[in-house]
Amino acid sequence: MAGATTFAFRAMDLAGAATAGEAEAESKAQVTEQLRQRGLIVLDVSEKSEPFRLENVWRRWKGVDMRELAVFSRQFATLVASGMPMLRTLHTLEEQTQDERIKEAIAGVRADVEAGSTLEQAMERHPEVFDRLYRAMVRSGEESGRLEDALDRIASQVEKTDALRRLVKSALMYPALIFGFAMVVLVAVVAFIIPVFVGIFEEIAEDNPGEKATLPFPTQVCVIASDAITGYWFVLIPALVAAFVLFFRWKRTAAGKGAWDRFTLRIPAKIGDVIQKVALARWSRTFSGSVAAGVPMLQAINLTGETSGNVVLEQAMEEVYASVKRGGSLAGPIERNAIFPPMVGHMIAVGEETGQLEHMLTKIADFYEAEVDAKVKALTSLIEPIMIVFVGGVVGFIVIAMYLPIFSLYDKIG
Repeated sequence: MAGATTFAFRAMDLAGAATAGEAEAESKAQVTEQLRQRGLIVLDVSEKSEPFRLENVWRRWKGVDMRELAVFSRQFATLVASGMPMLRTLHTLEEQTQDERIKEAIAGVRADVEAGSTLEQAMERHPEVFDRLYRAMVRSGEESGRLEDALDRIASQVEKTDALRRLVKSALMYPALIFGFAMVVLVAVVAFIIPVFVGIFEEIAEDNPGEKATLPFPTQVCVIASDAITGYWFVLIPALVAAFVLFFRWKRTAAGKGAWDRFTLRIPAKIGDVIQKVALARWSRTFSGSVAAGVPMLQAINLTGETSGNVVLEQAMEEVYASVKRGGSLAGPIERNAIFPPMVGHMIAVGEETGQLEHMLTKIADFYEAEVDAKVKALTSLIEPIMIVFVGGVVGFIVIAMYLPIFSLYDKIG
C-alpha cells in the first residue's frame, strides 16, 4: 500500500478473548475501522516506531518543499479544469512530482480516492503535506463544484507564503553565516592562541622569581575562558547540546511557544517589529485565501488563528471567533487588540461594511509583505555594523588582554 504505515494494535473479540498484532494502513482510523469490520473491540492502536535512519531524520527536519507544493497545486488545478478524471489526474501528478514526500502523499490520496474517499478525506491522512487550511479549501471547492478555482487559490497562497519565507531567510542568511564564522574563529583563538601566551607568561614568571606575577584582570578572564574550553570541552559540548535540545523541546510545548512568541514580538532594534509584520502578512494572506475559497466564516477564523504561526495572533482570533459567533463584528475585537495596527482594524471594518472583506484582506497582505521587504533590508543593514562592532570588540579585548602583561613587564624593565 502506497504511503502506508505499520501500526501495532490490541483488541478483543465479543467473547472477551484478547488479540494483538500489526496492520498496515494510512492512519489509525483506518486500522480501527478494519478491526471493527472483523468484529473486534479496539483497545489500543499505536504507530510502530521506525528504525533510526539518517534519511528519515533529514526528511522530517527538512519538511515539505513549499515551492513544489505550489507547483503541484497549480498543476492539479489545470488538470481538473481540463476535465481529466480524478484518478488519472492524481496518477499523472504522482509521476511528475519531484518531492518524495509529496509523491508518497499523492499515491496515498489516489489509493483512498479509488477506495471511495473524498479528496479532502484522503488528504486528511497526510497532514504533514496538506495542512488544515489546505484541506478546508479543497473541501470548499469540492462542495461548491469549483475545485479548480480552490486549487488555484491554494497555489497562490502557498506561493506567497513561500516567497515571504524565502525573503526573510535570504536576508538573514549572510549575517548568520558571518556571525557563525566569527564565533568559530573566536573559539579557535581562545582555545589555541591564548595558551601560547600563557606559556610565555609562565616562562617570564620562572625567569623572574623575585617579581610577583599578577596578571591583569582582562588577561585573567581570557585565561579562565581558555582553560574552560581546553580543559572541560567534554563537559561544555554536551551541556550546550543538552541546552539546545531542552530549549527546542520547551518551545514545542504550549507554554513555551506562547512565552517565546510574546518575547520575539518585544525584541528591540526593530526585530520584534519585523516579526510582527511577518505574522500579520501571513495572517491576512491566509484569512483572505480562506474567505475567497468559500470556507464558512467561523471555520475560516479558526483556521486562520491555528495556522498563523503565532500564539498572540491565535489568541486574538479566538476573541474574533467569540465575537462573530454571538453576532458581533470582525473589526471590533481586531481594533481592540494591540497585535493589530489601527490600519488593519479600519480596513477590516470597511471590508465588512462594503462586502469586500476578501479584497481588503488581500490589500493588507500586500501592504505588509512590502513592509517586510523594506524592513528586512533595513534590519540587515543595521545588523551588519552591529555584528562587526561586536566581533571587533571581542577580538580587541582579547588582543589587549594578551599584551597587557607584556607592557607591564617592559615598564618594570624600564
